[in-house]
Formats: sequence, C-alpha cells, structure tokens
Amino acid sequence: MADEGSEVRGYGEGSTDTVLSVDVIAQEAEALGEGVCQESIRALAGGDVFLEISDLTAGYGRMEILHGIDLAVSKGQSLCLVGPNGAGKSTILHSIFGFTQVFGGAISVGDKNVTRLSPSERLAKAGIAYILQDNSVFPDMTVEENLLMGGYLLPQQSQAHEAAEKIFSRYERLAKRRSDRAGVLSGGERRLLEISRALIMNPDVLLVDEPSIGLEPRYIDMVFEILGDLKKQDGKTIIMVEQNARKGLAFADLGYVLVSGRVAMADRGEALLENPDVGRLFLGG
Repeated sequence: MADEGSEVRGYGEGSTDTVLSVDVIAQEAEALGEGVCQESIRALAGGDVFLEISDLTAGYGRMEILHGIDLAVSKGQSLCLVGPNGAGKSTILHSIFGFTQVFGGAISVGDKNVTRLSPSERLAKAGIAYILQDNSVFPDMTVEENLLMGGYLLPQQSQAHEAAEKIFSRYERLAKRRSDRAGVLSGGERRLLEISRALIMNPDVLLVDEPSIGLEPRYIDMVFEILGDLKKQDGKTIIMVEQNARKGLAFADLGYVLVSGRVAMADRGEALLENPDVGRLFLGG
C-alpha cells in the first residue's frame, strides 16, 4: 500500500472521490487570503463585541503557534474555526482559557482583560468554560457526581447541587441516569454530560472542542441542537473547533479559516459554506 497515511478524503461530508493530500491542502490553504484586518473582524461581529482577541501571539513553552491573531464575537454569537491540521485552531481555544504561553497581544471578555488570568480565574471571574473533546467524564463517578465536579469553584456546595437540579430539570435524558456510572452512558449522553457540567458555573462563553468527535450522526444532531438552544435561549457565546467543517459552519454565525497560525479568511458561516475554495479544501468538494 503506497502512502496510505498521506491522503485524506476531505474535511467534511463530501464525496469519497474528492481526495487531497494533507500537504496539498496546507499549500493551497496558504493561498486563500492574505489575512484579515482587525477592523473587518470587529465589523463582522456586528459592532457590539463581547469577546475579543487583539494581535495575539501565543504557543507552548517557547514555541509560537499563533501569529498576530485577531478575533471578535458578540454576545450570543457562535464562531466556528476551520483549517488544516496544525493551523492553530485548538490553540486559540487553549489561549482563551489560559492554557498557553502568551507572548504578545490581549484577550478580553466584556470589560475584563483576561490575558494574564489563570484558567480558574477565567472561569470564575470572566465566565469562560472549556468543554473538552470526548472522554473527559469521570467514568467511575455517577452522572450527578460528574455534574457536581463542574461547581468546584463555587463558594458553597449547595450552589452546585442547586445548579445540578436545574440541569436535570432541563435535560430529562440525564435526569433518568443521574445515579448511573458515567462510564455506561452512550456517546451522546456523555457529550451531553460534558456540556452540562460546564453549565454548572453558568458561564457566558463556551469553548467547545470537537463536539461531534466519535459520535453517531443522530447524536451529532442532538449535540448541535443543544448548543443551538444554549445560544438562542440562554445567550451563550460559543467558539468551537469542529472536524465536520460543513456541520460547524452551518451552525455558526461566523467562520474563520486558519492557516499556519493566522486568520486567512473570515466571513459569515453561510458565506464560507458557499465559498468554492473553502468547499474544495475543507468540505469535501
């Protein structure tokens, strides 16, 4: 078998006859655009910006991954980050939550500059919650115990219990499994539990890393319906990285294409779905 690992069949839901090598995708993505200025980024968000990144350079240790990133999202908006592997999509989420080394630039939420805050401070003081990729539940703990873990920063345990009861009243599927070990849940139920655990602190911003990963199609739809309800009904601001770029852009108000740690393109999610270059490189044709 020749170079089996060097080919991928698109990044979304395209036909299997759309075959591009990882190197070709990276090379062609480089030519998509020359970057997007901060003014256009802010204008795209609609002017009432809630979360903003300005000229951010960040990475891990001494390695710089993000090079002058600008980002702007308004309250209750959703943003999907797409791009080739290694473009820096998850590193943006990590930077917003405080998992990276920041070399320059700033991150603000509302009227708070959170650039130098720890992850715990960003959750407690700025309302930023990170929903990790699949398999972040504690399998030997019950559903209820997993939920209560989401309130570890609350001053009183009773507040966590009260928040958990609100979750159970909202999601009957979890309420029925509250005493079951999390390890026996279906993939969709585990994802719902991960999202719900992040809601215990009632955050304003949800950072969602690969919400559809490892899920059957019916559960993928369920997860996006839940996220859509949190955005529309609760006014949550959602920033996500999604391997299924077509699904992510269809959900999101805004979409950014990242290439080599920079924003190459930014537009409405629906506009990027219609862009032939984005479709060819990331949506499977």
